Amino acid sequence: MDMTPPPAPAVTAQPLYQNLAEHYLSAIHAGTLATGDRMPSVRELMRHHHVSLSTALQSLRHLEAAGWLEARPRSGYFVRQPRRAVIRPVDEPNILAPLDPAQYVGIHEQVSDFIARRQQQLPAIDLSGMTCAPELYAVDALKSAAMRALRDHPNLLTSVMPINGNPHFRQVVARRAVQAGIRISADDVVVTHGCIEALNLALRAVAQAGDTIAVESPTYFGLLQTLESLGMRALEIPTSPQSGISVAALELAMQTYGNIKAVVVVPTLQNPLGCIMSDAAKQELVALCERYAVPLIEDDAYTELVNGEVPPSAAKVWDKTGNVIYCASLNKILAPGMRLGWMTSGKWNERVKMLKFAYTRANEEWTQITAANYMSSPAYDRHLRRLRILLKQQREQMAESIAAYFPADTRLTVPNGGVGLWVELPQQLSSKQVFTAALDEGIGVSPGVIFSNSSRFDHYLRLCCGKPFTRELDQALRRLGAIAERLQA
Repeated sequence: MDMTPPPAPAVTAQPLYQNLAEHYLSAIHAGTLATGDRMPSVRELMRHHHVSLSTALQSLRHLEAAGWLEARPRSGYFVRQPRRAVIRPVDEPNILAPLDPAQYVGIHEQVSDFIARRQQQLPAIDLSGMTCAPELYAVDALKSAAMRALRDHPNLLTSVMPINGNPHFRQVVARRAVQAGIRISADDVVVTHGCIEALNLALRAVAQAGDTIAVESPTYFGLLQTLESLGMRALEIPTSPQSGISVAALELAMQTYGNIKAVVVVPTLQNPLGCIMSDAAKQELVALCERYAVPLIEDDAYTELVNGEVPPSAAKVWDKTGNVIYCASLNKILAPGMRLGWMTSGKWNERVKMLKFAYTRANEEWTQITAANYMSSPAYDRHLRRLRILLKQQREQMAESIAAYFPADTRLTVPNGGVGLWVELPQQLSSKQVFTAALDEGIGVSPGVIFSNSSRFDHYLRLCCGKPFTRELDQALRRLGAIAERLQA
């Protein structure tokens, strides 16, 4: 269908791609675009609305993530009517609410209790993590790459390891970073034990006990644990489930407190929200931190899981002065068992190298060579394409089941990629109670209360969609919905 409405207005209160998406959503609601109709192509959107390729793609992906469109190979986007369309999106935060820097409030104790109880009652269906099922990874290819590493390096397991990581692995990840627009060399790369060690090193490099660190709200509970263990204070900044951290609220916090020593963000597929910041917002965020001389620590563990062939740019792309410390990981996209991460630290690079040596020494080399062998082959990108497709299907299937089985007031925003769903339950429900009742029935979930130093996310759940959708999983979601209904009553 060729629709030629007026161009989108030049000045908007929200991103241009959202305005464009809402224009076509109104056409779907009005029946002008019916289920099964073909959407205008990217080129048609660019020509009719005078927008960029990025804006046209973002608007289509935004509608796809909300369940209104489906992409068909070599055919384009088509209108669909999802059952989950009856679920309202997760509520937006109040960016005008007063902020409260939290020092020690026991988040580590809460998280430890959550982990211990889950281990004591191992759930038959575990939706509490953020990794894929083992069979979704390239098991055989990685096994072959590991055996090749031992054949090529017979003394690998008995040799001293390079301090900052295997040169070939650092070269491979640096080359892929350069292709993504991040200007680094292999010498700038420090290999870490996953992304959490990279975050630890970054925080130690730029701050010390008693300092205030701005974080997203909600945020990954492992980051809150890390801050507590380092004696640092978390200042939670309102974060939208659609567009990411509020740059305006962050700037107000910088003006108000004046002692923020670092900002930690996940711009792409934020954990637990799944939101993706626009390029304009990332650029604004980098400029803001540079203007206030506040280091920006970027956690980029999920970008390769965004729908489509071209992943969003990292905030690091706009870093001109070395003020952004970039942390990445292969745990979610390649192999959780390797615990492989890496970082590039800009103006703090030498300090990070020293801290890495002082605290944990080098990573073992076998997994690095294995990963480098596989990542330097065309099979790696084929694996990522396959993984993105499978995860998209699993997210949609889980979202459909949640729409069918959960209480009527449930809210859900389906992200444009990744392995998690952030579900907002009716406000009177406690995620702790849901967690306990679900565990008693053999279902593991992550309660929203562990993702913040406050209690405002107690009626949320994070659910993992990294497992193939089976009848057993569908039944587990049905039981989870019944638990929520029972507790609500």
